[in-house]
Amino acid sequence: MQNGRNILIVDDDPRICRLLQRYLEQEGYGTETASSAEKMRKKLAKVKVDLVLLDIRLPDEDGFTLLKELRSLPHLAVIMVTGRSDPFDKVLGLELGADDYVTKPFDERELLARVRSVLRRAFREQPLPEATPDRNVVCFSGWQLDLPAQELTSPDGNRVVLTTREFQLQATLADNGQRVLSRDSILSLLGGRDWTPIDRSIDVLVGKLRKKLGDDAHNPTLIRTVRGIGYKLASPVENC
Repeated sequence: MQNGRNILIVDDDPRICRLLQRYLEQEGYGTETASSAEKMRKKLAKVKVDLVLLDIRLPDEDGFTLLKELRSLPHLAVIMVTGRSDPFDKVLGLELGADDYVTKPFDERELLARVRSVLRRAFREQPLPEATPDRNVVCFSGWQLDLPAQELTSPDGNRVVLTTREFQLQATLADNGQRVLSRDSILSLLGGRDWTPIDRSIDVLVGKLRKKLGDDAHNPTLIRTVRGIGYKLASPVENC
């Protein structure tokens, strides 16, 4: 692998697998293929994978179900590559945690650009706020955030599984107390890509985190939206 990234193509169409494998390998990526959910899991158990190109229609399981499973794995990006072009499917895929959604038939150059963009966002992230002896674990509204262990525990004592970016967002909000952070600031702190007016990546990430916190998107009590500016943690943060 010239660029050190390995991509797993999950699709039951061998022609798509061959096409993507040949094109991505020409661009210096390592590739693996899987034609079913079962084979995907076997590949993930044996091979280090940075990005999964995931079809929705698979012979044994639905791609959306698999997406939920993949989102629990740290340092793994997912792009849905599917023939289902219904806007509802795209919104659902993004809400479930996909980093991008590409419909078939696709232009190879566009797909490559999306692959590069997703990998750049996923692996160009800045370190978490540094833990200090007096600030290793912080609490807010009964939630406990362990910075060294990168763990979030709910008020009832259950560990909540977050992706790396979700945890970084929560740590960044906690590190800034109740100060409002603009989308530009959050993108910069997370090492994100250049901001454009149509970029909704931060809003999508906040939505994912809210869902895992059980925070009502229409009436949030933990992560507040400050209209026209950005977001802030609504409750005070203190050392546990």
